Order: sequence, then structure tokens, then C-alpha cells
Amino acid sequence: MTLPPDHPNVPAPRIGVLLINLGTPDGPDAPSVRRYLAEFLSDRRVVEIPPIVWQPVLRGIILNTRPRKSAHAYSQVWREDGSPLAAFTRAQATALADAFGDGVTVDWAMRYGRPAIGERLAAMKAAGCEQILLAPLYPQYCAATTATANDKAFAELATMRWQPAIRTLPPYYDDPAYIDALKRSVEAGLAALDFSPEAILTSFHGMPQRTLELGDPYHCHCQKTARLLGEALGRAVIVTFQSRFGRAKWLEPATDNILKALPGQRTKRVAVVAPGFSVDCLETLEELAIRGRKQFSAAGGTHFAYLPCLNDSAIGIEMLRKLLARELEGWTRTA
Repeated sequence: MTLPPDHPNVPAPRIGVLLINLGTPDGPDAPSVRRYLAEFLSDRRVVEIPPIVWQPVLRGIILNTRPRKSAHAYSQVWREDGSPLAAFTRAQATALADAFGDGVTVDWAMRYGRPAIGERLAAMKAAGCEQILLAPLYPQYCAATTATANDKAFAELATMRWQPAIRTLPPYYDDPAYIDALKRSVEAGLAALDFSPEAILTSFHGMPQRTLELGDPYHCHCQKTARLLGEALGRAVIVTFQSRFGRAKWLEPATDNILKALPGQRTKRVAVVAPGFSVDCLETLEELAIRGRKQFSAAGGTHFAYLPCLNDSAIGIEMLRKLLARELEGWTRTA
């Protein structure tokens, strides 16, 4: 028997917003990283190799070698309140908690690791959220990020008898609010430097070249973001791709290769920004800000700056509020 909406055991209807980011291990130690990588690298959206071929490699080699190295990298950027990615995503949810009125709950989840998407969706539904906006925080669409986050949410919905209505945040790679937020953030970062960069690198997370050939729009989205940001700044930017993994051909040019090459081309002052990341994480703070600086300096560079992501800055939160309010229209009239 279905209980009426005004039954005392049925919570008052609410609207939910679930911020979703990639994921993180529970701690900067090898066992935690191993558990995280086992889940992450078993996702068929992330590694599109038949499991019968891939799983022996993953279980027999990668999970026995990579966790220790990755744990060391995590230890260099870990915070008292956890990994930067989780801490910043949690801070975004907190900053947006009251942005859409009393009837809207804002929560956050990780695609891999904790808090899990299924866990938070179930909690939101139990709290009375009958309409939920899924908000994967990836400006540029990629099957290995946006799609798999939505997949996980849809799988949880398949287990529910009483499903909430669902909307998903579309990619916002060329949204004027996003480009303006990037522009203002980069300009503020540049103004705080004690040098004038000769070049600005926009470093995006890499993807195998095969994903582009299969029709994934990610590469095109990254290129458009960089072009619009350059136009907004009034200067050209260099597009690069980071975080290569394995032997397959990846999107180019590679960030590390460009950083090593620039000093030899008489470009010795550089600033790096990562417009594909909604918050700072291992890939920005360790790979770019730490390793990237060392690579550039070793090649003869004299001045290097990594400019932070939007994170939970006032600029970033206002941009998210605008994007989310737009997607909530019709559910809530709060702007």
C-alpha cells in the first residue's frame, strides 16, 4: 500500500542537488590507494579494454606496483581534513547549502571511494528529496567522467521502488558564467605574482587518442574552453594534456613535454592553470604544482606559477550557483 504524501512517516517533499566529483582514497597510504585504484581502474568507462585482458594486468601488475608510488604523491598534498579533492568538494557543498532556499538540500559524493553516490542518493531520498539534480563537476564532457558518474547514479535509481525525478547538469565548457569565472580567477592569480609570465599553459587531464576517434567530444570541449579563455584574457594560451597512463597514444601535446621544451625556446617564465578541474586535487597540486615546477626548472626555466582551480572561492561558488539555479528552474523559483 502506498502511503499518502501527508502521512507522518513520509518526509515533506524536498529538492536535492548532488555535487559529484571523481574520487579519492581514504588515506595517503598504499592499502587505501590500492582499494581506490581497484574500483577506479575496473570501470569499463575508464579503461575500455575487455576485462578478460585487462583484469589480469590490473590485478597482477598495476595494483602491486602503482599504489605505493601514488600513496607517496598523495602524502605530499594531503590535508588535515583529507584529500584536497574531497575537502574542496565538501566545501563547495557547504558554501551552496543555503543558495537555493529552505526546500533544497545540497550534498556531495564521489564516483569512486567515499561518500559513495548510491549512499548519498539513498540518504537524500530518505530525507524527502523527490526531485534531484545530479551535478557532475566536469566542465568538459567525457564518457570516462561525466557519463560514468551518471551511470552510477542511474544504477542506484534502478534499485528504488519510489524513484525521485532526475535532472543532470550538462557540461559547461563554454558557458559564459564559467569562462568569466576562469578569467577573473586567472587575472587575480596573475596579479598576485611577482613576475610576468611569457606563456600561460592550460593543462587538461589527458585521455587516450582512441576516445577522440570513437566520438568523445572531450578534446573539442577542452580546445574551446582554452580558446574562449584566451579571448577573454586578451592573450593566447597553450593547450596541453597531462596524466598519461600506459602505452596507448594519448591526446597531445603532453604538459610535461611542453614544460621541458619551453625554456629551450626562450620562454623561461610560465604560469599554469587547469581549467578542466573544478577543484584542486592530486593531478594539479602534485603533478603540476610540484613535479611540473621541477621539470620546468630543470630544463632552465626561471619563474613558474601554478594558479589554483576555482575551488570554493567566491568566484567559483557564484559560478556554480548560477549554473545550478538555471538547471533547477521549474523545480524552484529561487535564483
